[in-house]
Amino acid sequence: MHADPQITYSKPPVETKVKAMTLASYLAGVAGIAVLQAVSADPSMIAFLPDWVEAITLPLLPTALAAVAGWKAQHTPRPDLPADQR
Repeated sequence: MHADPQITYSKPPVETKVKAMTLASYLAGVAGIAVLQAVSADPSMIAFLPDWVEAITLPLLPTALAAVAGWKAQHTPRPDLPADQR
């Protein structure tokens, strides 16, 4: 009986998709904080929206931007993996 050769993998890089989603959600969060500061000084900016829409709009912005950034970013190839695991 022959033992299967030990497969060694290189340390995987952080996926481009993860980097893009992280950056997009961070920047959207910073923009959201800026909007909150502006709105707290002048609440009439969002007064036309129903209260429930005001509450869900800000958290949806970073989520949506992160999803779009992850969808548009390229997959990071892993040539060190066997073909059936890529």
